[in-house]
Amino acid sequence: MIGNDWDQKLKLIWESEGFKRFMDMINKEYNTKTIYPPKNYIFNALKLTPYSNTKVVIVGQDPYHGEGEAHGLSFSVQEGIKLPPSLKNIYKELYDDLGILPSTTGDLTKWGKEGVLLLNAVLTVEKDKPASHRNLGWERLTDYIIKILNQKEEPVVFILWGNFAKEKAKLITNPNHYIITSPHPSPFSARYGFFGSKPFSKTNNFLKEHNIKEVDWNLSK
Repeated sequence: MIGNDWDQKLKLIWESEGFKRFMDMINKEYNTKTIYPPKNYIFNALKLTPYSNTKVVIVGQDPYHGEGEAHGLSFSVQEGIKLPPSLKNIYKELYDDLGILPSTTGDLTKWGKEGVLLLNAVLTVEKDKPASHRNLGWERLTDYIIKILNQKEEPVVFILWGNFAKEKAKLITNPNHYIITSPHPSPFSARYGFFGSKPFSKTNNFLKEHNIKEVDWNLSK
């Protein structure tokens, strides 16, 4: 399915009859409607960031629902796509926090390769219908992924922006890990505590304290 150590970690899921039936349903959606991201990008976050490399998790809700936007990474859009408002605010906070100039690209692939798992709770969406695949069953898989990461002995930073993501905190019980929460970076809520929350420096300070290589958040290098 993935091509790295996630396959072994998720073997029980991949081989279960329930997941096979679920994927049959998802494939039917792709065959009869316009669904994002493209099918080969559904598990892009896991492909980019192996379990063993994961040191930060940024939890999103579901993929962008506009044409050409989603590619399987939370908050990220494909190269050449206009920056979404939430991502603009993330870049603004990154600049205020670490002095890193906003990138002209919305493609966060580099963060994934740095060990930042950009995990949406729901991995597919129907065109122009936000949250249309919520409660279809993806949450069982993504909650399981968070639970597996919770079992890691190596410290992991979980960045939970907004009430939806904050609900996942109950899955993170291992005291080795660090949870960062704030309001969502959406224009509707960013000014209520996302701006000034300094998630990027907090993440790197924690990693440094535990002798883990810090994340290079600069997308322009």
